[in-house]
Parts: sequence; structure tokens; C-alpha cells
Amino acid sequence: MIMITIVAFLTMVGVNELLFKAGEFVPGINWIYLPAGVRLLATLLFGFSGAVGLLLSAWCVNFWLFFPDDFSRSFLGGIIAAVAPYSVYIMTRRFYGLQGSLVNLTAGKLLICIVVYSLASPLMHHVWFHLRDPVGHDWSGFWVMAVGDFLGSVVVFYTLKLALHLWMPPQAARTLPHQ
Repeated sequence: MIMITIVAFLTMVGVNELLFKAGEFVPGINWIYLPAGVRLLATLLFGFSGAVGLLLSAWCVNFWLFFPDDFSRSFLGGIIAAVAPYSVYIMTRRFYGLQGSLVNLTAGKLLICIVVYSLASPLMHHVWFHLRDPVGHDWSGFWVMAVGDFLGSVVVFYTLKLALHLWMPPQAARTLPHQ
């Protein structure tokens, strides 16, 4: 589960860099951030193992791609990137009784998870940015990050939904044995 998360996250970072690099607000903050969807999906599916995979892959991306010259931003940013979706997972289990199979995760509950995650992650990051540099921190990136995480999550979940729909035969097309 950890390796699946790492591969999925790193792949999605690469796809995001190819598709949306030109629209980047600042390094690490995009108007559409597809890896956000992988973060939420990995924690909903794999729980703590997904969070560990996210931590390791976030450190790889932060240290080697986004912030190679900023140890504390890379290190703590990776922790926040794993803690934020894991926190939403914990809340979802507690308040919605989320089961491991996700069978009781309705579209409405998923949308709430996406919105909460899309606010929690940027809030955690920007609180840390502010604590690190209270005078120089610009909160304008908060909203861009929230929009990017929301849009990226929606794209990932609906692309996955479409792929599953195309892959799985429709219920109505299944023939029942004649008696």
C-alpha cells in the first residue's frame, strides 16, 4: 500500500508538472493540483499506510523538485502534506463511520471530504508558513492552494469514477441465468 501510494503520487506530480506547470502560482502551489486527489484517495483507501507513502513521496518531491535549498520547508511541508489528508480520513471514520471498503462513502460525503481536505491542507501549510516568517508570509497563496487542491481532487476522483465505469460492465448489461 505504501509503494502504491508512492508510485501514484509521484506519477501524478509528473502529470501535474506536464499539464499545469505554466499555471503555477508559486513553486508548490498550483491552480489545479492533481496530487491532492491522490493524497485524499490514498488515505481513504489505505489509512495510515497511505499517509506513510504520502510522507515519503512528499519528501522526495519537496527535497528534489520544489525546495531543494530549503530543508525545513521540504521536511515540515512533507509532514503537513501527509498529516492533512490523514486527519480528514480520521474525521471521516469518526463522524461518518467510514468503513475500510468505502462502501458507505456516498457522493455527498466524498464531496464534504474533498472540501474539508481542500481547506485543511492549505490552512496547515499557511499557518506553518506564517509561524516561520510572520512578516514576510503572504496569505494570498492560501486560496490558490485551496482551489488547486479542490479542483485536483475533483479531477482525480471523477477520472477514477469514469475509468471504473468504463472498466466495469454496467449492472443492467449483466444477464441473469434463466430459470
